Amino acid sequence: MSRLLRASILFLFLASCGGGNFSAPRDLDDACSIIRQRPQYLSAMQTAQRKWGVPVYVQMAMIHQESKFVGNARTPHHYALGVIPMGRQSSAYGYSQALDGTWEEYQKDQHRGGARRDNIRDATDFMGWYVDGSSAALGISKTDAENQYLAYHEGRSGYANQSYLAKGWLVDVGNRVGARAAMYRDQLQGCRH
Repeated sequence: MSRLLRASILFLFLASCGGGNFSAPRDLDDACSIIRQRPQYLSAMQTAQRKWGVPVYVQMAMIHQESKFVGNARTPHHYALGVIPMGRQSSAYGYSQALDGTWEEYQKDQHRGGARRDNIRDATDFMGWYVDGSSAALGISKTDAENQYLAYHEGRSGYANQSYLAKGWLVDVGNRVGARAAMYRDQLQGCRH
């Protein structure tokens, strides 16, 4: 096999392993900085806000908690005996950390079979869909990032049964999501888009 052919095959193999830029933006504590670096995020969240009525700042706070804006985020592996990989903790993936089953429910309900969890437009549409459903089913305001996050994390039936109350750490996370949403809301009012 010629060197050129081998080099071409290697190049094609490496190119196919590529993907997108899934790194997080810098300075995740500054909403204006995030949208300056990734204007497509703001566009996607504004589209979801128009469609589902979920404010941009709520989406941003929940995505921050779930993936820190890393598009291909996954849960850590489980290990047997501390060294043997036994699979991931859950099927959560992407910006929204949606589980396989919930993502499939969304795809079916919205007729979006090609939607991908590592696509910011699809992930924000999913999040808007889920928050809208929680608002309808549980009466949680779409502006209430703290309780929307708890329903997102625990599932609607878990939230209705108040399963989060037995998880002090999760209540703390919910509080932080609510505080981050308020911070992002205030920052976004001063941004020049």
